[in-house]
Amino acid sequence: MAENTLQVDGVIRVSPNLHSNGSTTESTLPLTFFDIFWLKFPPVERLFFYELTDLTHHLFHSVILPNLKRSLSLTLLHYLPLTGKIKWPPQAPKPAVFYSPKDGVSVTVAESSANFDRVSADDIHEALELRPLTPELVTSDDFADMVALQITLFPNKGFSIGVSTHHAVFDGKSSTTFIKSWAHLCKSLIDEDQQSPSLPPELTLSFDRTVIKDPTGADVSFVEKWFGLDGKYSSNSRSLKVFPTIGTNEGFVRGTFELTREDLKKLRNRVEEYYQVKESKNKLHLSTFVLTCAYVFVCMVKARGGDRDREVIIGFNADYRTRLEPPITSNYFGNCVVTKVLFLKAEDLMEVKGVEIAAEKLSEAIKGLENKGAVEALEKLFCLFGKVEGIQFLGTAGSNRFGVYETDFGWGRPKKVETVSIDRTGSVSLAESRRGHGGVEVGLVLDKNEMDAFASFFNQGLKFV
Repeated sequence: MAENTLQVDGVIRVSPNLHSNGSTTESTLPLTFFDIFWLKFPPVERLFFYELTDLTHHLFHSVILPNLKRSLSLTLLHYLPLTGKIKWPPQAPKPAVFYSPKDGVSVTVAESSANFDRVSADDIHEALELRPLTPELVTSDDFADMVALQITLFPNKGFSIGVSTHHAVFDGKSSTTFIKSWAHLCKSLIDEDQQSPSLPPELTLSFDRTVIKDPTGADVSFVEKWFGLDGKYSSNSRSLKVFPTIGTNEGFVRGTFELTREDLKKLRNRVEEYYQVKESKNKLHLSTFVLTCAYVFVCMVKARGGDRDREVIIGFNADYRTRLEPPITSNYFGNCVVTKVLFLKAEDLMEVKGVEIAAEKLSEAIKGLENKGAVEALEKLFCLFGKVEGIQFLGTAGSNRFGVYETDFGWGRPKKVETVSIDRTGSVSLAESRRGHGGVEVGLVLDKNEMDAFASFFNQGLKFV
């Protein structure tokens, strides 16, 4: 192959091994108002890089690939709805997931000549380099797939697993649990030679949609709201295509930055000391998430520069599983997140005490999350769609609590995990530090000049914390 090329060896469809005697009975999984809110959002795309310096073509095709395929088939037994498609029957008030025993998940098998060490490094590199390794999730007017996978060989270096998931079916916790379930079953096949391994309780999920109460019919209301927006992008108001995203600019670069436990401790002390001097009576919620976002967002606003009077919108997703009344199981599979939005001015974050201001605002927002009002909170967000002129949006993808670096398929933990889709959403990705010790990895995609400015603010700022 030529330098930095991708050769697709084939696209296969992996189905659950049901032994169903040819049954084609179709089942349905309803979409709740939590799911419908994300119906038109672009897919979430992640890459897991695994380093194996002795990985030959023979080893990949005779050991790695067969075990991944077999364990995926076993995993789908526990995730049957993921084999189907989102469809919208003519007389139905809203779309739903339809699946049957004959369905399966698309898996692309490929080989790359790209530099494995570069694409899996923290160093700043072209954002477009990860795109060929990422599978495309198919959505159309009539249907939408829920997950697409790609397994890519880097000869004598390792392999990557690319995962694209539909946001109307997966929130971050659900997609992470799916990947971890696949990894657990694959590792059990290899390490313990189990023919029919089972999932532990923490990976055993519930698809019971009756636990999500919707007495006011918010699900159908949200569908109608999407109707109103769909005319801007499609003449078919029942189209299941996700909204188009801005393609990754060739001048954009990707980089990963780390806040160590010691960095976070210093940031916490700095914020606490500032509010002690102010004699503030409010007890701040200074979690790792709050401190990370406060510091990173301030660096991003400074790196953008420009009009200090511009509006800055900060958004983050809060898991509502334990905030609903009554609370639902933490193993609920599906969307159960609410996006909290904060409005600030760029000058607030450009101030000397910008980190302290951001930390206080984020702290107040998290403390103010209600165990009720999920529908109202999501409803308010529809008015923000299309509101982009002169505004800097700052959002997050992933979480430092997901434990993505625990995803071991049997050949060791990942060398690197990337959230590829931030190159189209503008969010920053969060993950626990793969080095352990309570640190956080932050991934960004920015214009090259803006990335250089961000790196300078990020690194220099930590010297004076």
